[in-house]
Amino acid sequence: MWSALIGGKPARQRVLGAQGRKTARKLVEAGLAELAERGFRAVRVDDVVRRAQTSHGTFYLYFSNREDLFRALMRDTLHDIKVLAGDFPDVTDNEAGRSALRDWVQRFADTYAAHAAVIRALSQADSASESVWGDGLRTLFGLAEAIAAGMSAAGRGREHAELTALACVMMLERVNYLLSLGVRLPAGEMTDRLSEVIYAAFHSATS
Repeated sequence: MWSALIGGKPARQRVLGAQGRKTARKLVEAGLAELAERGFRAVRVDDVVRRAQTSHGTFYLYFSNREDLFRALMRDTLHDIKVLAGDFPDVTDNEAGRSALRDWVQRFADTYAAHAAVIRALSQADSASESVWGDGLRTLFGLAEAIAAGMSAAGRGREHAELTALACVMMLERVNYLLSLGVRLPAGEMTDRLSEVIYAAFHSATS
């Protein structure tokens, strides 16, 4: 969340002091809470300033509008997702590959939990919000590209790998979506099962 605390376009045009950073934190935390409760389309600047216990004038010292606020929130989310994609392991056909994949799936779960409100909004984006969430959606698809590259290296045909990798990302996202909503699932066991399914996609008979 650190880059989000810098603020949006208005705030980035000046150096924030301690009080400015404190105010930015209040607005960012209020924005996250409203996003988690209402979803992007329903959140208004009114809601954010009311929760942050500040004024509209103060809000616009730090953010141009609600889209500017959520773009700031996305910066950290997208950074962590890109790091995750870049760190996708070499899923070798042995216990080391199986273990490396499980560790990555757990990192996916940890990353999702840390950015749940923003990622849920990304996964629910529609044409009306495409201008705000387009970069985020492309970043999520970057995870599928990383998995597909690994599958191709393991011997899958490229087309087969791309479709399978996308299915894997959708499966990972939906399970963690439910967990982020408080659905009672055995998180550790789900990580094991998800890892096994993806591992099988790498090392079952190729077609």
